[in-house]
Amino acid sequence: MDQVESRIQKSHDVQQVYLLDAASTLEVQALNQWIDATTREGAQRTPSVVLSGEASHQVADTVRGITEDPLLVPLRVTLTEKKRRGILYRMFAPRGNSMPTKAWQRWVTADDPDHSAVLVGEPATLSELQARFDRVGGTSLSSFIRRQASLTLDRAERDVIGSEYKIPRFVVEDMTEQKKFHDGMKELAERVGENLTDVERRVHGILDEMVATETRRAVEMWGTLGAYFSRAYRVDVDRTKLQKVRELNKNYPLVFLPNHRSYLDPLVLRPALLAEGLPLNHVMGGINVGFWPLGPIAKRSGVVLIQRKFSDEIYKWTLRQYMSFLLSKRFNLEWYIEGGRSRTGKLRPPRFGLLTYLVDALENSDAEDVYLVPTSITYDRLHEVGAMAAESHGAKKQAEGIRMALGYIRAQGKLRGNVYLTFGEPISVRSIVDASEDKRVAVQRIAINVAHAINNSTPVTPAALVTMALLGIEDRALNVHEMWAIIAPLASYIHRRGLPTAGGVDISEVDVVRAAVVAQVAAGVVRRFDDGPEPVFYLAQDKHLVAAFFRNNAIHYFVMRAIGELVILPDQGQTTASTPESMWASALALRDLLKFEFFFGDKKEFGERLETEVELIDPNWRANLSDPDYAVQQLQSQDLHLAHRVLQPIMEAYQVVADQLMLLPVDAEFDKTVFIAQCLGAAQTRRLRQQLDHSESISGELFDTALQLAENRNLIEPAGENVAQCRRDFAREINEWARKSRLIRDMARRQLNEVDPINSPDGSPCRDTPKSDTPNSDKPDSDEPGDEG
Repeated sequence: MDQVESRIQKSHDVQQVYLLDAASTLEVQALNQWIDATTREGAQRTPSVVLSGEASHQVADTVRGITEDPLLVPLRVTLTEKKRRGILYRMFAPRGNSMPTKAWQRWVTADDPDHSAVLVGEPATLSELQARFDRVGGTSLSSFIRRQASLTLDRAERDVIGSEYKIPRFVVEDMTEQKKFHDGMKELAERVGENLTDVERRVHGILDEMVATETRRAVEMWGTLGAYFSRAYRVDVDRTKLQKVRELNKNYPLVFLPNHRSYLDPLVLRPALLAEGLPLNHVMGGINVGFWPLGPIAKRSGVVLIQRKFSDEIYKWTLRQYMSFLLSKRFNLEWYIEGGRSRTGKLRPPRFGLLTYLVDALENSDAEDVYLVPTSITYDRLHEVGAMAAESHGAKKQAEGIRMALGYIRAQGKLRGNVYLTFGEPISVRSIVDASEDKRVAVQRIAINVAHAINNSTPVTPAALVTMALLGIEDRALNVHEMWAIIAPLASYIHRRGLPTAGGVDISEVDVVRAAVVAQVAAGVVRRFDDGPEPVFYLAQDKHLVAAFFRNNAIHYFVMRAIGELVILPDQGQTTASTPESMWASALALRDLLKFEFFFGDKKEFGERLETEVELIDPNWRANLSDPDYAVQQLQSQDLHLAHRVLQPIMEAYQVVADQLMLLPVDAEFDKTVFIAQCLGAAQTRRLRQQLDHSESISGELFDTALQLAENRNLIEPAGENVAQCRRDFAREINEWARKSRLIRDMARRQLNEVDPINSPDGSPCRDTPKSDTPNSDKPDSDEPGDEG
C-alpha cells in the first residue's frame, strides 16, 4: 500500500482517473463518497470511470477523452478484517462474478467505519497499459484495462483477506485474446487437418470443462467440507523444509507432488499449506470426481478437472496452454504423481504425463523455473484401506458418486487417527532439463527424483512397526514378551539408520508402541485373546492386506537389509564359498526381479547401500567369506530378520504367477483379467493347504506387478523365442529366492521360541492393552466402529 501511495504522490502533476471496480450502485456510491472525502478542499474532484456495465467496453476511449495519458487508479470496496471473520460475511458476501446481496450492500454502506474499507490498487498510466497490451498482442484494450485493474485490486485485497484467495481471474479471456494463442491455434488446425473455426470451438469447450473457475465462496465451502471430511484426524506438519519452500515461492511457481493414499489427501494438504502462509494450489484432478455436488464445488475452489486418458492433439495442446498460463502467472499446482491411490501402501511408479506437459509449459511460459515439492502424506489409520484390500482379492471397485461420498463421510465419524505431512527438498525443473539432451530422459529423471524424495521423507509410524511384527509370523499369536522381542530390534535398527519417525517420536519408547497396539486393536486389525494363561495378540481374519498397507508405508526403508540377508545365503546345492563377485551378481538379479515393486538407485548407489546393510549384519563379512557355513551362522545370531517380513510375501505371489504361466499353453491367447482371477483362486488354495506362509500374497496388485515383470521378460506373448523354457527358468529363479526367504523365516521362528520373558522390559508394549470386544472370535466385525475394513 505504501508503494501505491508513493506512486500516486509522485504523479501529482499527472491527471488521475479512478477506475471503479463495483458490482452494484451501492458500491459505486460508497466509492464516490470515498473520492469526495479524500479530495482536498478547493481541489478539483478526480474523475472516475465505472468498470461494469455497457460503458465498460469503451474504457480506453473514455479515459483518453479525459486526458491524453492519465494515471489510472483502481478502487474497490472490501470488508475489513474484523467483519471477514464473522459468519455473516461468509453467508452474504459476493464471490467472483456473483451479485452482492441486499444485506451485504446495506452492511457496506453503513456509517460504522469498521464495516468496510476502500482498496486502492497499483496505478499505471494509460501508455504503460498500452505497452503491456501490445506485448501480449490482445484484441481489446478496454478489456485488458478492466482485467489489469481487477488483478491489481485482487493483490491488494489479499493483504486483507489472506493468500488463500490468490485465484486467477479472466483466465479464458487472458489466454484466448493473446496473439500467441491465436497463432498457436492456427498451427494446431493445420497440424490436425481441421477447420480453424472447429478447432477454436473445441478448444473453448475443453477450457470450459477444464479451467478452475475459483470463487471465494467455493474456496471457503471446500475448506469447510474438507475439515468435516477429515475430522477424524489430527494433522502433524513437519515444517523443516517449509521455510525454504516459502522463500522459493516469492520468485517461482511451485508444484506440490504428494503420494496418494486417500480421497482425503487434497482436503488434508490444502488447509495445512494455507496455514503455513502458502497460496491456494490448483489441483490437477481426474474428471471422475466431477460428480454433483462435489464436482462443481471442487472446480470453483481450484480443482482442474482433466480427462484421465486422452490422445487427442487438441486436448493436449489446450492443457499445455493452460498450464503455461498458470506458470506465467506464478500460480502453484498440485497433483498426485502416482496417478491414483496406492492399493498396497507402497509408492506406485510415477506417471510421466503431466510432468511432460509441465516441462513443455515451462518452455512456453514466462516463468524462469518451477520447483517441485515432493510431499509425503502418511496415515496411521484409514477407512478406505479395507475396500482397497477387497479389490485386491477381486472385488469390484465402487464407482465414485454421491452414494460413495455419503458413505465415506459417515465412516470418518468412526475413526480417530493421525496424518503426517512431510516435505522433501524442492527440485528445480529447469536445472534437470538443461542438463539433459533428451526431454524424455529429463522427465524420467525428474519423476524418479521426486519418487525417491517422497520415500525418503515418509516417516516410520508406530502402526508400521506393529503390523510388520505381526505380519512376519502371521499364523502365530504373540504374547507381550514375544511382541517386544520383535519390535525392540526393529526400533533399534530405525534409530541406527537415523530414519524419520512420525511426529519425531522415539519409536523405541514402550508407551509409543503400546498406543499403536491399542489403536490397531480398536480398529479391528489386531485381536487380543484373554482366555488363556496370558493375553496374546494376532492379526484378525481377512485383515492381512489392511495390516500390510500400513507396514508398506515404510517398507522401502527395510528392502536393502532384506536383500542383504538373502544374497549372503548360499544357493541350494552350493558347496563352495561365496565371493564378493557372486554376491554382487545375486544382488543385481534380485534388484531386477523387484524393479516393479520398489525404487532403486543406480547400480553404484545400490551397491553402496547394500554394502552398508551387510556391514550392519557383520562388519567383518569379507574376511570370513571362505567359510561356506559362516553366513548362515551369522544370520542365525542376529536379533533382527527382515527378508521374510519384507520380501517373502512378494516371492510367494510371484511364485503363483510363474507357476500359472507354466500351465498356460504357449500359443494360448492371454487374457489378463481371467489370468489374475485364476491366480487368486490358486493362491487361496495354496494358503488353505499351508503351501503359502503369507495371506497377503493373495493379492491382485502383487499378481499385476509380477505380470509386468513377466511381460518385461517376454514371457507373455507367444512370439518370444523358447517361451516355455524361459517360463520354467523364471519359476526356478523365484523359487530359489522364496526358499531363502523361508530360511530367514525359520531363523526368526527359532529365535522367537527362545524369548526369555524375564529379560523383557517391565513396561512391555501390550501389557495394558484393552481387551477386544470379542476376544475369542476370529470372525471379523465389519460393522465395528473404527474398523478399517
